[in-house]
Amino acid sequence: MSRDVSWLPSRNHSQIEVLPPRFLTEALTAKHAFELGSMRRFHHISSDLSALDGRLNIVTGRKGTGKSHLTKLLVTSLVQEGAPVVVLDVNGEYVNLGQTPDGRQMHLSPKIISLIPGLNLRFSLSQVGLSTLLGTLTYALSLPENSARVFARIWHELEEQNQLTMSGLGAAIANFDCHESIKDALQARFNTLDDSGIFTDDPRTALNLEDVFRNHVTGCALIVNMKNQYAALRRMTVELLISKLTDLLSTQKLRALFLLAEEAHLYLRDTYWDDAVTRMRHLGLFTTFVTNQPDTIQASIYRQADNIFLFNFSNEHDLEIVSKVAKVDADTIRMIVRDLPPRRCLIIGDVVANFPLVVNIRPLEVQTLGATRYFFEQQFALA
Repeated sequence: MSRDVSWLPSRNHSQIEVLPPRFLTEALTAKHAFELGSMRRFHHISSDLSALDGRLNIVTGRKGTGKSHLTKLLVTSLVQEGAPVVVLDVNGEYVNLGQTPDGRQMHLSPKIISLIPGLNLRFSLSQVGLSTLLGTLTYALSLPENSARVFARIWHELEEQNQLTMSGLGAAIANFDCHESIKDALQARFNTLDDSGIFTDDPRTALNLEDVFRNHVTGCALIVNMKNQYAALRRMTVELLISKLTDLLSTQKLRALFLLAEEAHLYLRDTYWDDAVTRMRHLGLFTTFVTNQPDTIQASIYRQADNIFLFNFSNEHDLEIVSKVAKVDADTIRMIVRDLPPRRCLIIGDVVANFPLVVNIRPLEVQTLGATRYFFEQQFALA
């Protein structure tokens, strides 16, 4: 299969024929194959996980159309092939990917690691470092610039005295000689940090991400379960986590990583969108954005996306945004996406050899959770 258009066939002598199945299946066959689903003329459509490696991916569609179902398929397929994956899980939908629908443990179970902020996702101040914590205070908790400079001075003094602990930090802020408004700002942010439970003075309870990945060299999925967490805690968790992952990648302690961000607009600041498609890609952090609000993703990201999975949209505003996707004309996208039934999506990009396909995503044999719950269905079942 070739996309070369340097020549054109003769209009007088050319014939139009339906594409034989073997051409499509041969184009998509690869070493790291995984089954995507089916089409009307093809019972099994497989693709290559290498088409996600080093790529930027977007999964979007209105709620209830199957976005999370597809994302769970990608997560389990990557882990089975030995890849390290981190999932930012807003609704707690991914925690049981290692179990069958009836609750039995399966072979994937030891590789699915659920992390809950403040419970088993905790860091020590020395692990985090000044720059990361200052970024968290500034972007997640809106710490003013003057207060940030005072915080840095307090941090350096505690490091020199070898008293860099949460208790030492709290006492230092309370006793530091500075303007009352700055002290109040620092005290309020420290209380938020302390109440979050993310920080610990006991190194035994601090999470060492490097050890986690070292102990799962055959692949794993870290599910960061942020269900029922308040907005500020989500932002703090993601700031700290991405900073630590970036550090592991930049120091070559981790070769590469797949990051899946569910509803990323709820917890990522705008600057992280740019990082995800520029600096982080060079470091080896390959991001998949999942959202039902396509207007929260910048137009520049759509233009740079390597793979886009489009589920049903009926809203004209949403259709206008997704129709600007490169590699396929806008009219075709609007016509197809508007009529897609649930669990069926239009796939565009490297994962389908740049041959746009409408695929019926296959079912999963794991506990997917996250399905819409209905009142009347339960009522009828009881009746």
